[in-house]
Formats: sequence, C-alpha cells, structure tokens
Amino acid sequence: MTKEEFRATLMALFSRAKKQGRSQIEVNAGELHRLVGGFPAKEGEKHNMATCCRVMRTEFDIGGAEIFFEPEKGAGQGLTIRYDIPRPGKGMKSRKNRKKEGEEAT
Repeated sequence: MTKEEFRATLMALFSRAKKQGRSQIEVNAGELHRLVGGFPAKEGEKHNMATCCRVMRTEFDIGGAEIFFEPEKGAGQGLTIRYDIPRPGKGMKSRKNRKKEGEEAT
C-alpha cells in the first residue's frame, strides 16, 4: 500500500462522483484503506493508515474540502473529509474562494 495507490484510489472516487453529477463526496480513511487493501491488517502484517491519512490531507490542503470528522490524534480510520466535486485545479475556484468573491457556492 503505497502513497500512489491511495492517491489513485482517491482520484477514482472523485472521478466516479463527478460522473454521477455529485457536488461533494465524503471520504473516510478506513473505507479508503479497505478499498486499497491491507485494512484491517491480518496477523503479522501492518496497515498503512498513516499514509492513507496523509494522502487525504494532501488533497484537503489543495482546497475545496472540509474535515467532517477528525480523530483525537488527527489520523486514524475515522478521519472523514468532505471534498467538493469537481476538485479545484487550474482555472477553478474552491467553494471557499467563490464565497469570498461573492459568487454562489454550489
């Protein structure tokens, strides 16, 4: 379970949500890790929840997202982030920035 695997799966979730016409998607770290595999860890194996949460937070830092639930320690299977769809990118404004400029946030 690499950073790239978590990121690719997260991007696939965003893509599917966009195709469904959704304006937001909530992603839970435990569910994302289960999709990638290795969680819960089998006996003698280790999970990679820390990497999973870092990938989710990296995408959060881009903007257009809010933390819906954060575990006490900041990372863990309960971390849930609500991301705007489509994701901010070149020429796009996050919901937060649209509000600042007086545009209607969807």
